Amino acid sequence: MTDADTTHSGSLPPLHGKVALITGAGQGIGQGIAFSLAKRGVSIVAVGRTLSKCEKTVADIEARFNGKAVAIECDISNLDALDALVSNAVAAFGRLDILVNNAVTTSINTLMETTLEDFEAGLRVGPMATLRLMQLAQPHLIKSGDGNIINLATAAAKRWDTSTYGVYAAQKEAIRALSRGAACEWGSMGIRTNCILPLAKSPALEMWAQWRPEEAAAFEQTVPMKRLGHCENDIGEFVAMLCAPESRYVNGQSIAIDGGQVNMG
Repeated sequence: MTDADTTHSGSLPPLHGKVALITGAGQGIGQGIAFSLAKRGVSIVAVGRTLSKCEKTVADIEARFNGKAVAIECDISNLDALDALVSNAVAAFGRLDILVNNAVTTSINTLMETTLEDFEAGLRVGPMATLRLMQLAQPHLIKSGDGNIINLATAAAKRWDTSTYGVYAAQKEAIRALSRGAACEWGSMGIRTNCILPLAKSPALEMWAQWRPEEAAAFEQTVPMKRLGHCENDIGEFVAMLCAPESRYVNGQSIAIDGGQVNMG
């Protein structure tokens, strides 16, 4: 760990001592965000459907950064379980300063092939769970005095051809709208809410590449930087910067972290 990782104007890093709840933290982008925050002294509540994956994230945080972290098993599509999730997260470290809504499930299908059950499942894990977790976290983030909500959206709605991606895009665009609403309603309360639209070599993206190899290869070539992002070094580091005091005037934004692929317009 470098001096830049451990010092800030001769003292502890500005995020040191804060607590972050991260859904989908057992792998991929959620795990990368957990690592980048942990290296700055943030205590991590790693949440996911598979406890063993979250426990691996916790073990890595302890080994790499000598950090504090706990794993909580929770299927966030069970909206009734979210009250207990937030309560347990706050009980683990006594506070909550950062909420990262990263977990996702969806179906990539044509509109005619999409069932209402599939659409509803994506809504529950996506905008419905995101809204409920924001509502439950809000009082704790106000108490923090410097609360941050980072919601994950997608550039799928910005694709030149959204065939088979319409349902996924709709679910994620709802999250962008909720994020903007929270930014406007809660900004004066000391809570900043932003969306990121990441592109990284995550397990989900690798599964998609195996499923649609020709489309994935062509897709990667549309990235001006000609590479896919790294879950920790690219996405996680940006999220850490977004939570830091240096970004204190950034609120209500949707920011693509994708090597220049998408024109947010």
